[in-house]
Amino acid sequence: MARRSDHSRDEIREMALSAVEELVSKKGYEGLSARKVAAAIGYTVGTLYLVFENLDDLVVQVNARTLDRLNLQMMEAVGEIGDDRQRLMSLGQSYIRFAEEDPHLWEMVFKHRVPRNGQLPAWYQEKVSRMFAQVERCLKPIAGHKTPGEIAQAARALWGGVHGICILAVTGKLGGVGVESVPDLAESLLINYLDGFTGSRNP
Repeated sequence: MARRSDHSRDEIREMALSAVEELVSKKGYEGLSARKVAAAIGYTVGTLYLVFENLDDLVVQVNARTLDRLNLQMMEAVGEIGDDRQRLMSLGQSYIRFAEEDPHLWEMVFKHRVPRNGQLPAWYQEKVSRMFAQVERCLKPIAGHKTPGEIAQAARALWGGVHGICILAVTGKLGGVGVESVPDLAESLLINYLDGFTGSRNP
């Protein structure tokens, strides 16, 4: 086992974050423990807790990295696309791809619950808001006279629907519909929601 002096605090932090990502990617969030993480990096649990407050803090730090990757992938997906509806479609497809490619880490973002009376730090909440902000930016040009509050609400309702489709797909609960149909389901949701939101649906 490595001695405490073998690595700096920052190095141990990075080792622990990477270990959690590897453990969760292979075996899922359930069963993750500080003991398993410590064993994976060759240190004691006590040393681990010199770097992180507790296991919840460690998971939040990993989830923050997952959100950063997700936000970057979504930003890259829209690229130079000029049409705002198509930008929303691309955001949705990017979100689905991320969930399909790394389902366990994606699920951990939403499965992890802070302890009772606990609260996610403001910097973490900002990362979550950044994802919705991307949706809001695409909605705003096609929202007509909708208020900022209505746009923000629409972004969360719309993305809640896309997220729900992902959850059902990842857990195999789409009622016989294959995973290959998930992009089509998301596109149908986006098209119909946008038609209603923008008033372009035929009467």
